[in-house]
Amino acid sequence: MESKQIEENKGKLALEISKTVSFMPTIINGVQSSNPTKIIQPLAEKVRKETGAEFVVVGNIDGTRYSHPLQSMIGKKMKGGDNQKAIKKGKYYISKANGSLGPSIRGKSPIFNKKGEVIGVVSVGFLLEDVHQQITKNIIKVILVSIFALIISFFGSILLGRNIRKDTMGLEPYEIAVLYKEKNAVLHGVKEGILSINRAGFITMMNQPAKKLLQIKGSVRHLKVDGLFPSTYLFEVLNSGIPLVDKEINWKDKTVIVNCTPLPDETGISGVVASFRDKTEIEQMVNTLSEVKSYSEDLRAHTHEYTNKLYVLSGLLQLGEYEQALAMIQAETQVLQVQNSILFNQIKESKVQAILLGKLGKASEKKIKFEILSESYLDILPTHIKLSSLIVILGNLIDNAFEAVSESHHPTVKFFATDIGSDIIFEVSDNGKGINENDIPHLFERGFTSKSGDKPRGFGLSNAEEAVVEMNGMIEVHSNQESGTVFTVYLPKQYERRAENA
Repeated sequence: MESKQIEENKGKLALEISKTVSFMPTIINGVQSSNPTKIIQPLAEKVRKETGAEFVVVGNIDGTRYSHPLQSMIGKKMKGGDNQKAIKKGKYYISKANGSLGPSIRGKSPIFNKKGEVIGVVSVGFLLEDVHQQITKNIIKVILVSIFALIISFFGSILLGRNIRKDTMGLEPYEIAVLYKEKNAVLHGVKEGILSINRAGFITMMNQPAKKLLQIKGSVRHLKVDGLFPSTYLFEVLNSGIPLVDKEINWKDKTVIVNCTPLPDETGISGVVASFRDKTEIEQMVNTLSEVKSYSEDLRAHTHEYTNKLYVLSGLLQLGEYEQALAMIQAETQVLQVQNSILFNQIKESKVQAILLGKLGKASEKKIKFEILSESYLDILPTHIKLSSLIVILGNLIDNAFEAVSESHHPTVKFFATDIGSDIIFEVSDNGKGINENDIPHLFERGFTSKSGDKPRGFGLSNAEEAVVEMNGMIEVHSNQESGTVFTVYLPKQYERRAENA
C-alpha cells in the first residue's frame, strides 16, 4: 500500500514537471531553433537538479534527444517506446519503461507550437530503483518512529501506572470497587452520623444517620456546610490540621457530640471527616441505668429493713418475750395487710408493684410514712409503657418527695394511681415545705436544682419529663409551703409516635 502510494506520487510529480517544462517559451522556441541542444540542455539540467528528477529529456517528434543527463546520449533516439501517445495524440500521461538509465516511472507531455501542432515531447522520470529505495527508507523511518513511539509509550505507561497506583494507594481496580461497596455499606450501616467536607467547605458525603440527627432533608452534596448547621469545629480542624474529640454543639432540640479528623495530602489538609452522636440518647441511657441502680438499692433497703425486723423478732423469741413478739408480728401484719391489699389487689401491674415495694422499703428505712391511697386502682398497663420509663418517672417523683419531707416532723408521702378514662394517672404528694413559687417554671430544666451539695443534681425531674413527653403525656406540679407539693402525671393509653422534626 505504501509502495503503491509512493509510486503514484512520483508519477504525478514527474507528469507535473514535464507539463511545466513543455509550456516554457524557451523550450518551445528551442525545439524550433537551428541548435536546440544549446538552448534546451542547460535549462533541462537546471530543472532536473532543482526538482530531484533522475532525468529531464526533451525530444523532437522523431524521438531525437535534445537534452539528457549524459552528454553522450544527446542526439540519439529516446528509448522505452512510450512517446507515441504524446507525439501523435497530444496527450499527457504517466508510464513505466526501461530507458537508457534503467527502469523508470515517467511523466510524458507534448510540446505545442503557436499553431497547436505537436513539435516535440518532454519526458521526466524517476528510476524505479530510487523509488524502491525511498519506499524502503520510508518503511524503516516508520518502523523507527513506531519503535520510538512504542518505547515512549512503554515508559510513559509505566510512569502513568506508578502515578495512578500512587493515587490509588497501590490498589487494583477490583480492590477499589470492593472498597467503594464496603464504604457505602459501612457509611449507611453505622448508627453514628458521618459527614465529610473538602478544602473549600463543600459537603462531599453525608450518610442518612447524619441527615436524620441534624434534621436535614434532600441532597446536600456540593452545598456549603456552614449554611446547614453550626460548623465552627469543622473549619477549625480544616485550618489547624489538629483533630478534635468529643466536642458538643447544640442544634435545634438536641445536644450533638462531634469528632473531627483532618484528611491530609501532599499539599496540606484536603478536607475533614466528622462523626456525630446524639448526646441526648446517651444521657437517657445513662440516666435509665442510674434509675435502675436506684431501684435495686430501694429493693436492697426493703430487704435490709425486714432482715432487721427478723433479727429483733428472733431475739424476742429467744428471750421468751412471746407477747412482745406476737404484738410486733400483729402490728407488722396489720400494716402489711393494708398495704398489700391495695398493692396486690388494686394495683395489678407488676412493674408498678415492684417499684412501689422498693420504695416502701426505702421509706421504712428512712422512717417516712409512704401511703398508697386506698382509692388507687390500676389494671395492666399498655405495652408501650416500659419498665425503664416507669422507673425514671415514678422513681424520681417518689425520691424527690422523700427528700422534700426529710426535715418534716411527720414525714408523709402519698401515692395515687388510676386508669379511669383515656389516661393513666399517677399522683405523688408530700407534706414537705413546698417549692418556691419562682422555681416552679424551671423545675424541669436540665441541671436546675434548689438543693446544695457537691453531688450533681438537677437531672431527675428533667429525665422524668422527657420520659413522659416521649409517651405523649404531660406532668403537672402544684405546691405551697403549707400543704406541700403534688406531682401529677398523665399518660395516654393510646400511643401515637410523634412525627420527627423536619
